[in-house]
Amino acid sequence: MRVNLSEMFGTNVFSLEVMRQRLPKKVYNEVVDVMNHGGNISMATADIVANAMKDWAVEKGATHYTHWFQPLTGVTAEKHDSFLTAPQDSKTLLQLTGKQLIMGEPDASSFPSGGLRDTHYARGYTAWDMTSPAFVKEMSCGTILCIPTIFVSYNGEALDKKTPLLRSMEAINTQALRILRLFGNTQAQKVTPQVGPEQEYFLVDREKYLKRRDLIYTGRTLFGAPAPKGQELDDQYFGVIRERVGAFMADLNEELWKLGIPATTQHNEVAPSQHELAPIYTPCNLAVDQNQLTMETMKRVATRHNLVCLLHEKPYAGVNGSGKHNNWSIGTDTGENLLDPGDTPNENLQFLLVLACILRAVDRHAGLLRCSASCVGNEHRLGAQEAPPAIISIFLGDQLEHVVEQIVSNADSIQLLAAGKLDSGVASVPVIMKDATDRNRTSPFAFTGNKFEFRMVGSSDTIADANITLNAIVAQALCEAADILEHAEDFNAACTKLIHDWMTEHRRVIFNGNGYSDEWVAEAARRGLPNLRSLVDAVPYLVTDQTVELYETFGIYTKSELEARAEIRYETYAKVLRIEGKTMIHMASKHYIPAAITYTTRLGESISSVSAACPGADLSVQKGLLERVSSCLAEASAALEQLKLLMARVDAIEEMEDMAHAYHDAVVPAMTALRIPVDELELLVDKDIWPVPTYGDLMFEV
Repeated sequence: MRVNLSEMFGTNVFSLEVMRQRLPKKVYNEVVDVMNHGGNISMATADIVANAMKDWAVEKGATHYTHWFQPLTGVTAEKHDSFLTAPQDSKTLLQLTGKQLIMGEPDASSFPSGGLRDTHYARGYTAWDMTSPAFVKEMSCGTILCIPTIFVSYNGEALDKKTPLLRSMEAINTQALRILRLFGNTQAQKVTPQVGPEQEYFLVDREKYLKRRDLIYTGRTLFGAPAPKGQELDDQYFGVIRERVGAFMADLNEELWKLGIPATTQHNEVAPSQHELAPIYTPCNLAVDQNQLTMETMKRVATRHNLVCLLHEKPYAGVNGSGKHNNWSIGTDTGENLLDPGDTPNENLQFLLVLACILRAVDRHAGLLRCSASCVGNEHRLGAQEAPPAIISIFLGDQLEHVVEQIVSNADSIQLLAAGKLDSGVASVPVIMKDATDRNRTSPFAFTGNKFEFRMVGSSDTIADANITLNAIVAQALCEAADILEHAEDFNAACTKLIHDWMTEHRRVIFNGNGYSDEWVAEAARRGLPNLRSLVDAVPYLVTDQTVELYETFGIYTKSELEARAEIRYETYAKVLRIEGKTMIHMASKHYIPAAITYTTRLGESISSVSAACPGADLSVQKGLLERVSSCLAEASAALEQLKLLMARVDAIEEMEDMAHAYHDAVVPAMTALRIPVDELELLVDKDIWPVPTYGDLMFEV
């Protein structure tokens, strides 16, 4: 019997309601005030909160607590400490002090720092992030109280994703409030980016997964011939959910709901064994935390069902990969969405100003925005016919683009394209109002009614980087607008002129057409829009003078923190490609080539046997097959040796940036050259000899 959803939701979260019930009113008010307005709580208050949090967690079955943080690995980290105190008279107490709640000290030398920390200096600090509620995770190792924290070095540099994210949220809050005050809004006290990340993923049978070294080591198949059926019939998308998958989804929902994650949408995606989960929008920092928890929970719940959840952007070649659409908007604490155009966006001066700021932000920082969605797995998606192109552009839709065109052309009055009606022709179905604008799935940054959907983020990647970037670049544009308008004698005239000027200057980034077309690539080049096809091409935008000025102005990153992150990007790229290359070498040497040799030996023996028994028999088919297999075998062997040689050369390069480029330019093509003959061998060698499950086995037997 499943628990009622309303009773289940948030039961494992130390929420405001739980704090209200368990804390003295004065302590509760102090905590909430700091959460909303910043500052520090007293140590006495911290002790009271820590004790209440411990009691609540112990009642939930918790035995340990951890500072839960997000280092520059892109995943989460945690070290578990029990609530036990030192035994006295063979007895011990359970304790969590305010000091333990507020600060921890993990070893900073073992996490990526990009040169910010020498490895012989180890000290780092985790500090309680009061804006994100504590929660308990029910794991096989026990129930753990998780305290969300930031992670900084001994010298104060950000070694995590959360610290700059919170800084970026403060920046956009400050600048957006300046704009609101100009429009006479004195009620709003806080502006917060709201985010809803759609999470795509694949499921695969665990027993089959364990027979694929490439899936185990890299999260994707490095070899694999296409199955006879893929996604050609479009029958997977929104299809009936299979029983085994449905059972996984039901358990996943329960786990997420208990953690206070508002997961709402679930469905089959385009590719076989591909699915999607989407939550309701939450404040940006919570959305980042909750998406990390969602990915962790997916993996854990899948194991219970003898499944494995694949979050890699491209687990299988030839079918759609997985992304994570980052739906982003800006809202006030009074409930106003600054991206809501209203019924008459042509007359909504505040909305048009915010829109002009976003156009300016995205156009000026297109390379940086592209970089924010750059992870190694995303290399296999972006620019393909399944994901947004690597060219950053904005889709506004016909209605808003028409408004922009009229503003740019200084039209006497700005007209609005009217929404129409849709009559299905079925008497029993009502006539419905249709939107004035269709949607564009090929756009990387699309306006969808009252938000922008940044479609480039990879399915395995944290959404922190994308939202840090969005918050920062929009905060800068809002700041520039406020600097101009705060000194205007005639506000409306100055605002109208600024909207016209910025829309005129940055309209080149607006594109409503087919982003997959070759014509758009040529047109984007004519407009001067960057086309950054690879991660290694995008990383330099992290450390340009323009980027450094942006982030240092708002205190989000220092120059050294940006340089460290660029170094980590290059290093991660090289390391992942090294692992993939080594895995290919292992699988080709230990699995595929021996299997092909076994098959050719068997085939040769069969030919000799038949020839001896039936002289003159027509053996052309057998001999032709033997020749094809032998040819592929020779090609695979030569490609294998070439890959080994290239990797040895590339690994000898000292500079990490140069190594990353060498992996991209030399090793990746060599990996492709090895895959081609091996995939052909899969189609030739007997199924009972082939050493690993095929694409058909993996995608259709879940």
